[in-house]
Amino acid sequence: MNLAISERVELAKLCSSRDWSKAIRVLDSLLAQSCAIQDICNRAFCYNQLELHKHVIKDCDKALQLDPTLLQAYILKGRAFSALGRKEDAISVWEQGYEQALRTSADLKQLLELEELLTVAQPGKQDITFINDNHVADPKLSTPVSESRLYANGKSNETLKHQNKYNTSRLFQEHRDASEIHNKSTDNFDTHNRTSDEERSKSSMSLYELESDTNGKTCENYKSLNVLCDGSKLNMESADASENSSISGDNCDIGLSDQTSANEMPCGLTNGAHTNFDKPSYASDSCNDLSEKSEQCSKSSVISSISSDITESDCPPNNTSDIHNEISDETKRNKKFCVAKISKAKSISVDFRLSRGIAQVNEGNYAYAISIFDQILKEDPTYPEALIGRGTAYAFQRELEAAISDFTKAIQSKPSAGEAWKRRGQARAALGESVEAIEDLTKALEFDPNSADILHERGIVNFKFKDFKAAVEDLSACVKLDKNNKSAYTYLGMALASIGEYKRAEEAHLKSIQLDRSFLEAWVHLTQFHQDLANSTKTLECLQQVIEIDGRYSKAYHLRGLLLHGMGEHRKAIKDLSIGLSIEILNIECLYLRASCYHAIGEYAEAVKDYDAALDVELDSVEKFVLQCLAFYQKEIALYTACKVNSEFCWFDIDGGIDPLFKEYWCKRLHPKNVCEKVFRQPPLRDSLKKGKLRKQDFAVTKHKTALLLAADSIGKKIQYDCPGFLPNRRQYRMAGLAAIEIAQKVSKAWRSLQVDWKHSNRSSKNSKRARRKERISMASQNRGGADCSTSSSSETSASYGITEDRSSSRPKMSWQDVYSLAVKWRQISEPCDPVVWVNKLSEEFNSGFGSHTPMVLGQAKVIRYFPNYERTLDIAKTIMKDKLFVHNKADEIIDLSKEGKSENIMHAKSCDDLYEIVGEDFWLATWCNSTAVAGKQLEGTRFTLVKMGERGYDFAIRTPCTPSRWDEFDAEMAMAWEAICNAYCGETYGSTDFNVLENVREAILRMTYYWYNFMPLSRGTAVVGFIVLLGLFLAANMEFTGNIPKGVQVDWEAILNFYPNSFMDSVKSWLYPSIKITTSWKDFPDVASTFATTGSVVAALSSYDD
Repeated sequence: MNLAISERVELAKLCSSRDWSKAIRVLDSLLAQSCAIQDICNRAFCYNQLELHKHVIKDCDKALQLDPTLLQAYILKGRAFSALGRKEDAISVWEQGYEQALRTSADLKQLLELEELLTVAQPGKQDITFINDNHVADPKLSTPVSESRLYANGKSNETLKHQNKYNTSRLFQEHRDASEIHNKSTDNFDTHNRTSDEERSKSSMSLYELESDTNGKTCENYKSLNVLCDGSKLNMESADASENSSISGDNCDIGLSDQTSANEMPCGLTNGAHTNFDKPSYASDSCNDLSEKSEQCSKSSVISSISSDITESDCPPNNTSDIHNEISDETKRNKKFCVAKISKAKSISVDFRLSRGIAQVNEGNYAYAISIFDQILKEDPTYPEALIGRGTAYAFQRELEAAISDFTKAIQSKPSAGEAWKRRGQARAALGESVEAIEDLTKALEFDPNSADILHERGIVNFKFKDFKAAVEDLSACVKLDKNNKSAYTYLGMALASIGEYKRAEEAHLKSIQLDRSFLEAWVHLTQFHQDLANSTKTLECLQQVIEIDGRYSKAYHLRGLLLHGMGEHRKAIKDLSIGLSIEILNIECLYLRASCYHAIGEYAEAVKDYDAALDVELDSVEKFVLQCLAFYQKEIALYTACKVNSEFCWFDIDGGIDPLFKEYWCKRLHPKNVCEKVFRQPPLRDSLKKGKLRKQDFAVTKHKTALLLAADSIGKKIQYDCPGFLPNRRQYRMAGLAAIEIAQKVSKAWRSLQVDWKHSNRSSKNSKRARRKERISMASQNRGGADCSTSSSSETSASYGITEDRSSSRPKMSWQDVYSLAVKWRQISEPCDPVVWVNKLSEEFNSGFGSHTPMVLGQAKVIRYFPNYERTLDIAKTIMKDKLFVHNKADEIIDLSKEGKSENIMHAKSCDDLYEIVGEDFWLATWCNSTAVAGKQLEGTRFTLVKMGERGYDFAIRTPCTPSRWDEFDAEMAMAWEAICNAYCGETYGSTDFNVLENVREAILRMTYYWYNFMPLSRGTAVVGFIVLLGLFLAANMEFTGNIPKGVQVDWEAILNFYPNSFMDSVKSWLYPSIKITTSWKDFPDVASTFATTGSVVAALSSYDD
């Protein structure tokens, strides 16, 4: 009791001397002992004197929860809203107070004050920023600082030096020792609610009454001190009442408004300890504002952090830009300085120096700010506010270790300094220390469990470190507390999309935009959301909105270029990418993508120029390094293709003409150092172009070309998957159509020749059939790659696969590989930057260890394209485990599942978690394919792998290892399947146009397609090549597929997830057969090989479709 009395005496002295910061600290102590409503109001009043409006609102809300009739709380809360520029909210609060006053016995002075405030605040009048009758009214208090946007220009080292001003109000509050809202005051709140009003009235007094005549004078006395920015209070007032930037009302918030904070994590958060920027998907920039209305937007990778400064640039990917801050002239005009009222000379000196340090950080003068904090800390090495200030300055300079050290010292000095915990968490996140970062932010939440700000920040840190479920939980809680937090909504949208909740994700993105139609980040993330789902129409609409908001935002042009590239509109993509590069000349994403577009349409000189420029860009992230590696390899491919432009298309032979080691490194995206030293390099562009450029005649329109292209466009559309993530691509349609027609034409010739032979042969001779089969198998298995492959493109080597001549009969023969190679070649030339190669044409080292990897789940993220196959794959995995009772670990050792009741638990498993718990470690299992070539034999099909990623996620994928033994087995199977097709068509069925008669032909084609998909003999592109060949073989047999692949069906997965060829055939017949039309019209098409004879004419054909 004596302690409480002494504290109240001290409180009276502090208020009399206008030392509001220390008064707040005393009130914190009193509230920890007994939660008196009047003390809460008194603290709100002290915050009001320091112009810490968010804390005013917070305390007023607490007081009104306890006593809804407390007029003083309505008055103070309304003033705080008014000072924040939220006039409508202020009026609403005052009206509520006025209604309460009319219904109850109220203090007439306060009733009259409310009436006066409402009178002045009527529409048409200026914003109100009254303090009270004795306070100085300053209309500028409610003037928002003009919006300041951050623009990306790719210089991550400069990121921190060009950030927005950070909010010093709460740091200023802390430096006045007013920041210590102890956890006790929150934890004990409910308990203290039981204290009677009478007890509270005895133990507390109203500072509202205590503050009187001298207040205006005090403001006047310190008016000239340039400490705190008035218009934005260094962004503190830009926060709204949602408490986002406060931690229990006690800790400094250097630069974080409630909406702003979570957008600007001090992180170049990456998937490791890198300080470069993450792209998901996503590459992004960040926009921040210093005022409440101009809330920042971090573009995709920016997390709330050491205010809006230490940011991360994206997807990622994609998508990695650093942030430049441009403070508008309006912002500068709106700056006004004042200082809180302090009477003691020593306090004024320390307070002034601390404020100067804060101001210098705001101005970007970090070294000078640090020197000021150093002086303060020399006098008092444990001064927590100075440590937090200096730590923040260090963080802005990317000296994160030093920043963490200062935040740690601040915590040691004052363990209740929630702000220090929060900032240390942010700095640790920037260093990639995700576990420690989350621990610190969780600790900060202990001091303010209902802090929307900290929930926001922790949610974004969770998102950046791929803990999407935790991110959804935190961000959902955040938006419940702060329904106007647009940044939280857009990050919530991204997190929801990552775990496959697309409807909720879109709703969250749209809510963010509803809150602010000009919120650039929300539009960018909504763009990426629609692009990931392959909704090209909505993607383009969103990008148009982005450009209307900021026509100088380079990433918008990169994203639109990326979309157009994915749709096969390479020339249009080049236009957008060129605009992006005019804004940001060293944007490696734009350079690389534009080079790819030039490469595809045959403008090799421009392509090589852009590839070289990409190689010269200084790197600041792993993602950019990967682009540089690809630029090296693809420049070589461009030079190789330039050499072949005027040669016949059959001489374009990446599989036979490019060194196997080069292709291995290209597919793996490895550093090209070893390639440079060990393999033949392509001649320079000048020499390459001497051999040919695209000629005018390549683009010339002829009757034959027109007929072929129209037919190809119609046939090629049939390859489209109607599934999320698969964009329509006109260039690929044309490629597929031309390839299918050429396959039909060449296979038809081969079948004609076989039909003539088999007319005169003894078809009952089994020995003869076996001899022919062995001959084809032997021929198709030759030249597996390695040292015997050509390493030079300077010699005119023949294609690795093609029609071979039987010298005894002078009639052409085709192997299964010859057929598929036709489609592979078209796929390679249509998108030359995809490493599509035959796996057996890679180096022997790679050949023995290569495996395609197609994930359904990565960590907690559901892969849009392939997750629809998850449940079915999981069920099949359980079936195999139950049947085999073993799986393999990483070392290919057998893990026995027959013991301890594991077999019973397998079928009850509902998730990857359950299966992993049963096995206890990373494992793989394999499907099987029943052989047609060898009765009773089972071939290893596709491997399902389950690998733990971090604490809560898994890599659940299908992988197809390509080893020599596996290749030989499938080679024999494919040879048998191809022979079965030839036998089915070239006998009595030859030339038939009867649908029923052709049944065996159809089934034989589907059977070979089944083995092809399970074989997976290409590094990429197996799915589309398989369906192109199916279309071509159907045409050759006078059947055209005129329908579309049904929605949700992925033909390659249908094959992979069926153990038996007949099961696969049954699964596709239901939609395939009804759409097959008997036709011979394809025979009237001009010959593809002669119409598009040269490589250059093929490139021109793929690049010249009309809009």
